[in-house]
Amino acid sequence: MPSPAVPSPVISVAYHSGYGHTAVLAEAVRDGAADAGATVHLIKVDEITDAQWELLDASDAIVFGSPTYMGTASGAFHQFAEDSSKRWFTAAWRDKLAAGFTNSGSKSGDKLHTLQFFSVLAAQHGMTWVNLGLHPGWNTSEASENDLNRLGFFLGAGAQTNGDQGPEAVHKADTATAEHLGRRVAQQAAVFAAGRSTTTTATAA
Repeated sequence: MPSPAVPSPVISVAYHSGYGHTAVLAEAVRDGAADAGATVHLIKVDEITDAQWELLDASDAIVFGSPTYMGTASGAFHQFAEDSSKRWFTAAWRDKLAAGFTNSGSKSGDKLHTLQFFSVLAAQHGMTWVNLGLHPGWNTSEASENDLNRLGFFLGAGAQTNGDQGPEAVHKADTATAEHLGRRVAQQAAVFAAGRSTTTTATAA
């Protein structure tokens, strides 16, 4: 008996952007995931509606995004995280995939702490974290700031934009890294969906 067709994964990018830089990365994640065959929703967490909460509930994966302010995600994203406790009580996001990205004005800027915050939030919901899956770039004499993962993060995608420049100045290597993250999440979501379908079919047989 042939295996049932597995629908394309649904991915939501839940993000906050204070000045537009993180929105550029969110759009890059969307583009990468869509390029890999996923249906993608962009959700601004500071404007989230009841319908968008339901989109999150129905997603196969949720990618969290926020600027790093004062060593952690923005206040707007923290509010979203607290509001997600209603989903925690019902385990609505359990076994979904999760990933994350962030931007700051400094090369480090304590972005790792923001990515760790995202991963702990995902763990509290019982989600499975998808890391960046890239070796670091820009770390040899022959490397370039135009390398993917030029800032050397593993947990998620980290970007740096000068504090005195607007969203148009988001580094092309950082948007490419965000696109890679979107593709990786979409590919992993497809693998999970196929495995779930196979398991369900085998159980029913």
